[in-house]
Amino acid sequence: MVSNGNGERESGAGGAPYGMGDAPEEPGSAFRRPRRKERAAGEPQEQAPKSPQSKVGWSPYDEGSRSRAPLWFAISGVAVLGLLGGGLVLMWNADDPVATETARPRMTTAPLPSAPPGEYGFAASRSTDPDPISVKEIFGSDKKITVSKRSYERTITKKDKKCSDGALGDDLKKALKSGKCTQLVRASFRDKAGKVIGTIGVANLTSTKAASKVAKVGDTENYVKPLAGKDSVTKFIGSGSGGTRILTHGHYAIMVWFQNKDGTKPDNKGSKQLFAAVNDITKATVFEALDNRSVTGSPRI
Repeated sequence: MVSNGNGERESGAGGAPYGMGDAPEEPGSAFRRPRRKERAAGEPQEQAPKSPQSKVGWSPYDEGSRSRAPLWFAISGVAVLGLLGGGLVLMWNADDPVATETARPRMTTAPLPSAPPGEYGFAASRSTDPDPISVKEIFGSDKKITVSKRSYERTITKKDKKCSDGALGDDLKKALKSGKCTQLVRASFRDKAGKVIGTIGVANLTSTKAASKVAKVGDTENYVKPLAGKDSVTKFIGSGSGGTRILTHGHYAIMVWFQNKDGTKPDNKGSKQLFAAVNDITKATVFEALDNRSVTGSPRI
């Protein structure tokens, strides 16, 4: 059974979903995001598919335990590993020089609060990371980004009034509601050539446990609602075959849908291009913002 961009179920060939390398799917997703210490840094004709339906029928990513960093798939035995590290900034206050025999009163500052223990620090819970997220914080102020000489453009964003408005599938909507989701922001991207397109959504939940429950229900019927743009390329998002997965970072759930522009199932080369796009974009936007929250407990400026 496969899914389309409108949440409708379709029967795939033979009654089974497409598979990349015939790898078994892990319940809940089609993509995999590695742990923080593992993050890193043909082509079909460009025309819209005749059928407007989208289906999740393949996975460009290996299955495995979910984590907050994006290791998305392994193709033909080639694993791509990424590494992100959060930096700590240490500050010293130099003593004022004594200009007279009587020392001047010295100004003192309170030390910065230490991040709570655990992998996600402040971002593990909304109680320690209470500030709301914004489209600008999560996806950045620049519409164009370049990673390893690969360029991408953000074409549309949306802050959904209700978290369920940006999700497909009853189970996903129920999990978002149960996890007390207060915000869901989405953005769609395209690569420079206009051949790879996709949507990324970030949901703000109450705790790491709540985000994990959201990720567990992710499957071919429960995923982020593709956000079609108004330009000539990303207007096709949600049409044809796409790959999806739900990741977590503390109390946030990161939901991803990526596809070829023409909606065709990608070959090995195409799957590598999808992987590079997902990894590049989330590393430069979403995870950079959430890593900052883990360390500081505050939004990225």
